Amino acid sequence: MPSSITARTPALDRGRLVRELVPPPRFADERFSTYRPDPSQPSQAAAVERLEAYAGRLAAARGGSRRWWRRSAEGDGRGVYLDGGFGVGKTHLLAGLWHAAPAPKAFGTFVELTNLVGALGFAPTVEALQGHRLLCIDEFELDDPGDTVLMSTLLARLTEAGVSLAATSNTLPGALGEGRFAAEDFLREIQSLAGRFDVVTVDGDDYRHRGVPAGPPPLSDEAVAAAVGEQGLLDHFVDVTRHLATVHPSRYRAMLDGVTEVGWTHVRPVSDQVVALRLVVLADRLYDADIPVYASGAPLAELFTPELLRGGYRKKYFRALSRLTALAREGEGEAGRESDGEAAPEGDGQVARGDG
Repeated sequence: MPSSITARTPALDRGRLVRELVPPPRFADERFSTYRPDPSQPSQAAAVERLEAYAGRLAAARGGSRRWWRRSAEGDGRGVYLDGGFGVGKTHLLAGLWHAAPAPKAFGTFVELTNLVGALGFAPTVEALQGHRLLCIDEFELDDPGDTVLMSTLLARLTEAGVSLAATSNTLPGALGEGRFAAEDFLREIQSLAGRFDVVTVDGDDYRHRGVPAGPPPLSDEAVAAAVGEQGLLDHFVDVTRHLATVHPSRYRAMLDGVTEVGWTHVRPVSDQVVALRLVVLADRLYDADIPVYASGAPLAELFTPELLRGGYRKKYFRALSRLTALAREGEGEAGRESDGEAAPEGDGQVARGDG
């Protein structure tokens, strides 16, 4: 019998939080060589070339001064910031950079890093990361003024210690925070963040939506229960949302240890922003771990209300919907069901398991 997410409340493991700052399982095997640029989007091949050069400079400086960039020309000390839409392969490219760069190095989402500070404290986080040569930050977003000041200060401390940076986002650095809070009041911090990066644009369409349907229709409650095995989690959707409020987001990954699939019954649209943002984090961890999702009730595409999708966090919500839809398709394929009369393509299109 499958278990319930409500039975999982992992304890905080500070050492694990640092050790797990590596590319998630979905991207653990991805390299520059496994990224397939879309020939119609020259910026994708250019991004690979730019990151390969960046990794080469990090490797060349491995035996030299930690402050190697201070002697270099044309802003080599600035980090690389991959800007582009969802599903163009930015996470894939960031993982490729991480694998190509010399150790010690760390890889985490923006949310994971802010959660790390929340769990460890600011000074211990700086201490844990300041010896690294590279910090990769996926899905860079500023959600509130506190995050703006926190990340600006953290990156300042790390770069002063000699840590190189790379990041991905769906928002240009100078526009971070727009629509979320009074960004003009924090312009100095935002400009400080933007000044630490050179922007590399990655154009293209979301590979997850190329030539495939918008998503499978909802299953019946019985079909969801039948699809979830002994190592899966089967829950009423309301129980999921309530339980997430009792677990710190830094522990969502641990909460999914050993889980092979997830089943939600009675899915309904979410209108509360706090609940919605917790679901975004859960969707990211499910996607990282490549865990199929089976759901009944409302279609997953309708998980967030139109009001939320028009708000300042809309990019987070659309990313979550894209990822959950992809996981629902994977679940549908494993169940041997047809998808609206169309078969999904064997590959991911021109981009190999990228993300954005």
